Amino acid sequence: VIDADGLNALIDNPDVLRGAKAPVILTPHPGEMARLLGTTAGAVQEHRTEAARRAAETFQAIVVLKGSATLIALPDWTLYANPTGNPGMATGGTGDVLSGILGGLLAQEIPPVDAAIAGVYAHGLAGDLAAARVGQQGLIATDLLGGLCEVWARWRR
Repeated sequence: VIDADGLNALIDNPDVLRGAKAPVILTPHPGEMARLLGTTAGAVQEHRTEAARRAAETFQAIVVLKGSATLIALPDWTLYANPTGNPGMATGGTGDVLSGILGGLLAQEIPPVDAAIAGVYAHGLAGDLAAARVGQQGLIATDLLGGLCEVWARWRR
């Protein structure tokens, strides 16, 4: 799972992914995606589907393009759109929570594509549950943790 400064490091060294010994999941927000693709965040937002697919193909990685209806793109151009999440999640640290969820699912040997789909869905649902409790305004990353506990409890039933 590569996020934040790991993504920034790829801008000058994209070939490093070619030697990856395991599947890679990239988790850029639109600004990071723009830097990876050499374009603008506005262009990424205007053409989210194409940007996610192009990055997945270019980097031969699973790409999770964060934002409204977070997209999960595969190198073969398969695309999934996530229905969970809300604008209150556009705050520092929530992407770190997503990376942690993905890492945890991968550590349980869940296949990377399944981990990306389930992880993004769980992350967004946790954010929706947190927003129902505390509202979207002022939502912070740690608010997702209570929601995430509820998500896992629901899924165990």
